[in-house]
Amino acid sequence: MTKAPQCDATSKAAPAARTSKGRSQDGPDHLGPLNGVRGGTRAGMASKTDRVMSLRAVRQLRRVRAFYTAGALLWAVLTAWAAWQQPGSRQMWVSALLLAVFSGLLLTASLWLQRLRTAGPRRPAHHAASRGATGPRQAPA
Repeated sequence: MTKAPQCDATSKAAPAARTSKGRSQDGPDHLGPLNGVRGGTRAGMASKTDRVMSLRAVRQLRRVRAFYTAGALLWAVLTAWAAWQQPGSRQMWVSALLLAVFSGLLLTASLWLQRLRTAGPRRPAHHAASRGATGPRQAPA
C-alpha cells in the first residue's frame, strides 16, 4: 500500500484543485474567501502596515519636496544670473533645463503629498475602552 505524499497547501508538491474544464482554481482568476479582490487583498480593510507605510511616505515626500524646492531655487538664481551675464549662451540653456527638471520634480512630489494627505484621516481612530475596564477594581473576598 502506497501513501500519498504529505504536503501543506503552500508546498510546490501539493496538487492543485482542478475544475471540470481542467483549469486550476488557485490561479489569479479564482476569487476565494481571503482574496475577495484580485491581487489577494480584502476590500475595505486597511492593515496597520498600510498606515505606517503612508506615514513613512509622507515623511519621505516632505524631505524630497524640500530638496527639490532648494534645487529649483538654486537653478532659478543661476538661470537668471546666466541670462543676465550671457543671454542665449549654452550655460543659460542648461540652467533653464535643470530649472525645468527640478520644477517638474517639485510639482510631482507636491501632488503626491497632497494625494496622500487627502487619502486618509489625519488622526488615528480612537477606540474607547469598555466601561468594565475603567471602573474601580476590587480584590476578591
